[in-house]
Amino acid sequence: MTATSPAANEAPPVHVRDATTHDFPAILELNAASVQFLSPLDAERLQRLHAQAAYHRVVEIDGAIAAFLLALRERADYDSPNYRWFTQHYAQFLYVDRIVVAAAQQGRRLGAHLYDDIIAFAAASGVTQLTCEFDLKPPNPASAHFHARYGFREVGRQWLGGGKKQVSLQAREVRAPTSV
Repeated sequence: MTATSPAANEAPPVHVRDATTHDFPAILELNAASVQFLSPLDAERLQRLHAQAAYHRVVEIDGAIAAFLLALRERADYDSPNYRWFTQHYAQFLYVDRIVVAAAQQGRRLGAHLYDDIIAFAAASGVTQLTCEFDLKPPNPASAHFHARYGFREVGRQWLGGGKKQVSLQAREVRAPTSV
């Protein structure tokens, strides 16, 4: 997905593409900048997640990584308590493990570009449920609002970190593309 070339006063084009190992330094930097909402990520863990990911894409603007989304299917070897919750409750799903948009790029709909793309990917892959979580305590109202706009609904809650963090476990039905 690539937008057309910008006019002098327009924003540069947004390009959504598969993540590569060359993107890892930028992905790690983005993750570190948003670690208050995510679990920490180092190069070794990113390599393992990338190898298992059903979907790992980045948004590139002017040659720089501005956002990324990493998602896993059921039956991955992943120790996340949120991912494991979904494995206990759903036979089939695509789990959004993390989505990050660079602070300087917020408000440009980059998260929406990635979610539109992953929903199309899920539908084309025959996935029936797209799942994720976001923080309730401490609150993450921007994520709650964003996911509500995309039709996610709460399917559970759990406390993490010894009772320091509560998450809302979310799911959204994915419909297969219709033929015309």
